[in-house]
Amino acid sequence: MLNSLYQSLDPVAFTAGPFTVRWYGLSYVFGILLAAIICVRTARRWKTGITLDTVLTFTIVCAVGIIVGARLGYVLFYGEGYYFMHPEKILATSEGGMSFHGGLIGMTIALLITIRVMKLPLLTVVDLAAISAPIALLLVRCANFVNGELWGAVTDAPWGVVFGGGAGLEPRHPTQLYEAALEGLLLSVVLNVLARKRPPLPQGSYIGIFLVGYGVARIAVEFVRLPDQQIGYLFGTDWVTMGMVLTAPMLLVGAGFIAYAIKRRLPQVSGGSVATDPDIEGVQLQEADGAKKSDE
Repeated sequence: MLNSLYQSLDPVAFTAGPFTVRWYGLSYVFGILLAAIICVRTARRWKTGITLDTVLTFTIVCAVGIIVGARLGYVLFYGEGYYFMHPEKILATSEGGMSFHGGLIGMTIALLITIRVMKLPLLTVVDLAAISAPIALLLVRCANFVNGELWGAVTDAPWGVVFGGGAGLEPRHPTQLYEAALEGLLLSVVLNVLARKRPPLPQGSYIGIFLVGYGVARIAVEFVRLPDQQIGYLFGTDWVTMGMVLTAPMLLVGAGFIAYAIKRRLPQVSGGSVATDPDIEGVQLQEADGAKKSDE
């Protein structure tokens, strides 16, 4: 049944004159929009005082960071020197090649710059981003499935899919959908349910849960997802992939955020009242009384 569904799909959503619009590109657009909606609704539920204009501003900046970082991440992590020999291909995104880990780094840099410039509460904004991100991952992984890329090992499971092309004519694990279900749907449900707690979990909790949850899901799927052909398995093994290597630090960082949240127990910013931590430098947090509200 799943194989029949895949065979009926077309990576091209529609064409308009000389322009071709693909589901993969639309997954980024709608993923970022849905993430922004979740972020706004959560910010309002927590009564953070963070406005719609503010969310839209850092969403646009983060979108640029994601796209640039995802492409450069692929070039650096998976290019194997090809793009240094052919630098004109770096911008050829239509030929494929985007890295989640590069996108995460790009988004993080963009978000931190925006937080500093707009003087936003650091960990509350990072938590909001973590709660919002999985829905975008869900759509992008579904688009990977439509594109017939990032497939897994050969399987005799009834849900195996014949992707054709470089994957051959043998049924394979639809690892794109495994990741969509775990990193996207499941993680989104968990984080959004926890975000509805009153009061919300302490600052740093949600980003910690996101990093650990994504890390566990990604590494688990990597055991049946085939590595990029130009890299193969690493360290002379037949199981360690680049995805595992890049994801492992996320588990450590996520565990660190969770430990920090448990130890500090700083409440999320609410109604203009901001909990500050002297260990977080460079971030100016507004006080409750006489706080200056802005729509910028």
